[in-house]
Amino acid sequence: MNFLITGTSRGIGRYLADRYLSQGHSVIGCSRGEGTITHDNYTHYICDATNEDEVVNMVLKIRSIIDVLINNAGVSSMNHSLLTSGEAAEKILKTNFLGVFYFSREVAKKMILKKKHGRIVNMTSVAVPLDIEGEMIYASSKAAVEKMTRIMSKELGRFLITVNNLGLNPINTDMIKCISKDKIQAVINRQAIKRMGEFEDVGNVVDFLISEGGSFITGQTLYLGGV
Repeated sequence: MNFLITGTSRGIGRYLADRYLSQGHSVIGCSRGEGTITHDNYTHYICDATNEDEVVNMVLKIRSIIDVLINNAGVSSMNHSLLTSGEAAEKILKTNFLGVFYFSREVAKKMILKKKHGRIVNMTSVAVPLDIEGEMIYASSKAAVEKMTRIMSKELGRFLITVNNLGLNPINTDMIKCISKDKIQAVINRQAIKRMGEFEDVGNVVDFLISEGGSFITGQTLYLGGV
């Protein structure tokens, strides 16, 4: 299969790219900077997900069929609502919502024209259902993605394109380095299974959602750890 994964320079995006490359698939990745993966079946684009023109032009350059889109690129912020600047809010909303929208829209067009089949997986967060203090803008951006996913799944279902969300719990990536251990533990304590998430947990769920066994599942959000 051919994958397009956003935010592959590090963290979960890098892990997923390596995972599917090791399985013999082809991966197209992107980030704001140079790529960090060297592999014969990997192609990297420098692309700012918040820039509509850059996303449109990048997807137009891709000649191969895209079977799977994983919208992984995102930014996090933890700050009280009254102390959050408009600039910070705009950056989070543009990256976490508009970036996902731009890529989903453009790749879905290509899926319809090339194959009338595909899988889209968006990364959201347990911050949405848990209503965590200090994450109002971040959680709102992810809630918007979840609503977008439900509506797009209905719009794209006739083309056999599924659209689902994976709601991440705390995972040891750069996104949580600025959050205190006490606050991370407080989130974990609200989970049914009280531990940090692992990269493999993410990969296992994505594997199912993009498999033939997941072909009848769309418009859903699966939260890791149970919330």
